[in-house]
Amino acid sequence: MTIHPTAIIDSGAELDSSVSVGPYAIIGKGVRIDADSQIGPHAFLSGPLTIGKANNIGAFSCIGAPPQDIKYKGEETLLKIGDGNIIREYCSLHRGSPGGHGVTTIGSNCMLMAYSHVAHDCTIGNNVILVNNATLGGHVEIGDRVTVGGMTAVHQFSRIGEYSFIGGMSGISMDVPPYVIVAGIRNDMQVRGINKIGLKRAGFSNDDIRNLGRAFTLIFKTRELLLQEALEKVKTEIPDSAPVARMVEFFNVSNRNVVRLSSDDE
Repeated sequence: MTIHPTAIIDSGAELDSSVSVGPYAIIGKGVRIDADSQIGPHAFLSGPLTIGKANNIGAFSCIGAPPQDIKYKGEETLLKIGDGNIIREYCSLHRGSPGGHGVTTIGSNCMLMAYSHVAHDCTIGNNVILVNNATLGGHVEIGDRVTVGGMTAVHQFSRIGEYSFIGGMSGISMDVPPYVIVAGIRNDMQVRGINKIGLKRAGFSNDDIRNLGRAFTLIFKTRELLLQEALEKVKTEIPDSAPVARMVEFFNVSNRNVVRLSSDDE
């Protein structure tokens, strides 16, 4: 264990022997950090907080602070972080709230760039990228391999489906389906197309990408169809595609409006 002499570590914190802690970092009671994680200078970590293996926590980040919820009265809640994440300088990640899950969860192999904010009760999957100043409201759910562009704000309780890409400076106030590219502000959010580059990088087959393109046309481009009519047509015409079935399921289980306006709509 390498701990700078200016770091302050509470006796109630648990650090693996391989953890390194930089100058002036503060690690409070109830923080647990697993093997090979690095804590940068001036980082502030407060518990209850669990951090997995091989995470890199940047300078001046605030990890595990209480939820920004006026109903919060000091109850014990949790922030749980997986393995292999890069959390850059000045990020703020908050614990859950009693009125939500009681836990904020961040998966593994994510990159949270400078000044990103993850509010209480958010659930973030694996291999997610939050670009500089991306801001998540409370209770947001983000699937695996999502990229959220810089200076984008995501409204509380919104869901962003896996493998989607959110353009920079967007304002997300509705659910975003999986596999798509979305950009825009609130009522002007537009679906630009299937995230073909992201899907190819993730190893999706040409057939999967082609089927998602067909589904995209029916759901987002065929304006004479009501949404449920479009979804039924997708199930009938593209019956044997797991990604397409996942897209249909996302619409069917959504409790909020799902963005459906495509980029060439008036």
